[in-house]
Amino acid sequence: MGPIYTIQDFLDMTRRRIGIIAFVVIAGCIASLYWAMSHVHVYQSSEVIQVEQPKINDELARSTVEGSSARRLQLIQQQLMARGNLQEMIDKFDIYDNLTALKPSEKIDLLRRSVTINGVAAAREGFADDGTISVLTITAQMEQAQLARDVAHEFAERTRSLMAAQRREQTETTLAFFQNQEEVVLDNIAQLEAELETYRRENDLTLEGGMEFRLSELAQLNEAMLGIDRDIIATQLARTQIDRTGRAATVERAERELDASLRTLTEQRTLLDQRRNALQEAIQGSPEIQRALTDFDRRMEQLRAQLEVIATRRNEAEVGFNLEVGAQGERLTTIEEAQVPDYPITMSKKKRAIMGAGASTILAFILAWLLELRRPVIRSARQMERETGVIPVVSIPELAPKFQSSKWRTAREKRRQAGKAGRAARMARHS
Repeated sequence: MGPIYTIQDFLDMTRRRIGIIAFVVIAGCIASLYWAMSHVHVYQSSEVIQVEQPKINDELARSTVEGSSARRLQLIQQQLMARGNLQEMIDKFDIYDNLTALKPSEKIDLLRRSVTINGVAAAREGFADDGTISVLTITAQMEQAQLARDVAHEFAERTRSLMAAQRREQTETTLAFFQNQEEVVLDNIAQLEAELETYRRENDLTLEGGMEFRLSELAQLNEAMLGIDRDIIATQLARTQIDRTGRAATVERAERELDASLRTLTEQRTLLDQRRNALQEAIQGSPEIQRALTDFDRRMEQLRAQLEVIATRRNEAEVGFNLEVGAQGERLTTIEEAQVPDYPITMSKKKRAIMGAGASTILAFILAWLLELRRPVIRSARQMERETGVIPVVSIPELAPKFQSSKWRTAREKRRQAGKAGRAARMARHS
């Protein structure tokens, strides 16, 4: 019994519970106004940055900056969201100065949650994902429109500067590393050449390629001695073929000439033989020298091979450094600068007040309906007929006066007291 079925029942309930309904609606409207006026608007501003690819193809001039742009931008984002950088931003723009109760760590956390950096991946080439970012969006949400724009623009500027500094630092570090390696190898080569010169001087190997020169000299000596032997044989043969039938003086003069030539050739052969023996003794008596010279040659070849590789890498590093210095490599450019927002992204205060008033009105009628359910009585002939099926013959409305004067209330109170006194007297007589 007692639920609301018709509009007339709803209107009757409204008349009966108009007091509680009005109280709840008024209190709700006041609370809604306070809620709407105490709410702070939030403004949002975004800056869009495009990641431009190198102007020169990597196959023609390769950059020494390795890693995908997504990974590099992730590292930059971590640097931007570091505590020191956020505290510097708060101090620069006086962010959250109105929130004096917040601690510095709470302000940093609030700023970290108010700024977002989102990247859009570039279109894939084939089935491979190279981790390239095409567009980077930096968004800031602040309580003031100008502050939101300034913060978003500052984060964008720092992103660009950190990106350029990171690439420049990497190319400079790479170039400095290979230059240092080249200097080390050149120093090692100079030191090895000094050691080789000292070793040659100590072992009487001052000529370039000492052992090879000695072997070559030994071969020349053998060939020269072979020629002298042929000349000696030819001279001896000529001496035996002298015509001895001629004059004795002529024969004697010819023999003296051939004997002189034979002595000269013999002395030459003796000198060459002595030199050859000395060279043979030097070669046969110094295997350690040969091994040492071979070790010097091997080490020199290794150092020269290293120098060639390092020089090639250094040239590539110089090309990459020149690309970054000339802004020919990958870079960030702003395609949409942050603007001062015209409207906040939060709900307007007027709309909040209207929603609060509507919610309080609904709550008032729900409360009135619950009170009706708490006391489900039949209040009209219509309800009697609907609930029991009995049609009442007569319906007597409540005749309580709408206005009662003070005199009428005093007379009614006296009659009530007189009635109580009469009942007490009758009870006393019966007892």
